[in-house]
Amino acid sequence: MKKIVLTGGGTAGHIYPALAVREKLDKDVEVHFIGGHGMEKEIIRNEKDIIFHEIDTVKLARKLTPKNLLIPFKLFKSIKEAKKILEEIKPDVIFSKGGFVSVPTVLAGAKLGIPIVSHESDLSMGLANKIILRKCDIMCTTFPDTMKSNPKCVHTGQPIRKKIFEGNRNKVYDNDNFDKKLPCLLVIGGSLGAKFINEKVWAYLDKLTKNFNVIHITGSQAKVIHKHKNYKQVEYAQNIGDYFACADIVLSRAGSGAINEFLALKIPMLLIPLSKACSRGDQIENAKLFVSYGFADMLEEESFSEDGFLLKLKNLYETRENYKKTMKNSSNFDASLKIIEILKNVAK
Repeated sequence: MKKIVLTGGGTAGHIYPALAVREKLDKDVEVHFIGGHGMEKEIIRNEKDIIFHEIDTVKLARKLTPKNLLIPFKLFKSIKEAKKILEEIKPDVIFSKGGFVSVPTVLAGAKLGIPIVSHESDLSMGLANKIILRKCDIMCTTFPDTMKSNPKCVHTGQPIRKKIFEGNRNKVYDNDNFDKKLPCLLVIGGSLGAKFINEKVWAYLDKLTKNFNVIHITGSQAKVIHKHKNYKQVEYAQNIGDYFACADIVLSRAGSGAINEFLALKIPMLLIPLSKACSRGDQIENAKLFVSYGFADMLEEESFSEDGFLLKLKNLYETRENYKKTMKNSSNFDASLKIIEILKNVAK
């Protein structure tokens, strides 16, 4: 395997697992990344030894809109762009992390006869990966139950970046605004932010900061910087490992990438998944599965209440050792190495 093309983007969950796989590749492998103009462009261009190629991408809107009628024409253009790039690179294999950004590259790669391995993070397969499944050689899955959906699927687990294990708490927590006697609640809404979680944290900030130092990664949606004792607001954390190192417990959405990183670090989590009103319900499925394993507690948006929210955080902290013990006993293996073995086996 001399050349590999990675593809994916739109959110961090479609980028960082691909980078986790890249970390374990042999040093002499030439690595390319085909993506759109979203956050993948910024993230990948800061990575050494990855050649980034930009194409136009198109996303299906979940609501009825005339823009969806243009998708076939835009997709045709995107596939043509990706095909031209692939013909120049001549990769041995493509690794797709799913999502709408990866679809043109996968379809172009299939036309050129390039072997394709993809990865599904969530318990149920998204629309993009349902399309990709028809064209790829193997679909790797984070959860064993997803593997049962198709004979092409192989359970590998979730690729995890090594930098999340290398955090330095003092780089973030050495802050006079914090009460060093209080535990730390880390709040994460995903790479694009979570409006619902952000608003609830700000609404109950007085009560939260009586019991916790709160580190709040808001995402790019937050337009106002809130100042409060025992509170630190950050839009985006490049050094996410340092923030993870601070956390006694975490409040988060339930994207598979994030919750599997919390699991790897043994951080007890309260999950507020994205509601079905604005998603296909994949985060709800992820959260319920982690609750059934004993890794997390959850609170759905539709049943949210102030008392329930604050009580769940209190209980999560008080029983954190039970969660840590359960997470410690979970099966743990390096998904990146398993995926690389698959890539080598299917490569030209």
